[in-house]
Amino acid sequence: MAHATAEVLSALASEAVRDNGRFTIVLSGGSTPQSLFSLLAGSPYNTQLPWEQMHCFWGDERLVPPDDPGSNYYHAARLLLDHVPVPAANIHRIKGELPPESAVLDYTEQLRAFAANGRSWPRFDLVLLGMGSDGHTASLFPGSPAAEDPGLSVKAVTAQYEDRPAHRLTLTPAAFNDARHVLFLAAGANKAEALSAVLHGPRDHVKWPAQRIQPHSGTLTWFVDQAAASTL
Repeated sequence: MAHATAEVLSALASEAVRDNGRFTIVLSGGSTPQSLFSLLAGSPYNTQLPWEQMHCFWGDERLVPPDDPGSNYYHAARLLLDHVPVPAANIHRIKGELPPESAVLDYTEQLRAFAANGRSWPRFDLVLLGMGSDGHTASLFPGSPAAEDPGLSVKAVTAQYEDRPAHRLTLTPAAFNDARHVLFLAAGANKAEALSAVLHGPRDHVKWPAQRIQPHSGTLTWFVDQAAASTL
């Protein structure tokens, strides 16, 4: 699954740089993308990808310092970014060490500054997302506010997942659904029920937040392993 994802990512990066001179990617947290990060940090991707034209963003983040093992940035840096030549100025992290209101404002301003033509956020070339066993994605959790305001790109949330309460920031469905390409990764038998419900069950965005991700004019692709796909 990681190899297949890496090949798609590489092709999209080349296409974006050819067409626009840069490649904007939103990285995911969680355990599933970690094998992808490790793969991209090695040969041939560490020399094949256009790292100097790549701009990295995050779909969500816990409000912890960047060197905290709970930080999504921490794992991306440890496994990938510290090993490839992405310029420091091209890494646009959510500053989880700030208070929630300040972190929202800072990331909102980062997105606005990078966006073109007066937009509130850039149209990302690729968004990587994972899915929890409860159907959440990024920090959009079951029962959380819909966050469907088309003008809102970032919000602070208080969420509990698998008995781990945390203050978090997340991009909203409006920002995710504006992307050119969205790629979901789902692995493990504990994801099977949620995957089946999200893909083929009744539409219920409150119960299954991953259903909220439906790009308006982009592509949506799922990469899943056999265990996650066992009930499809």
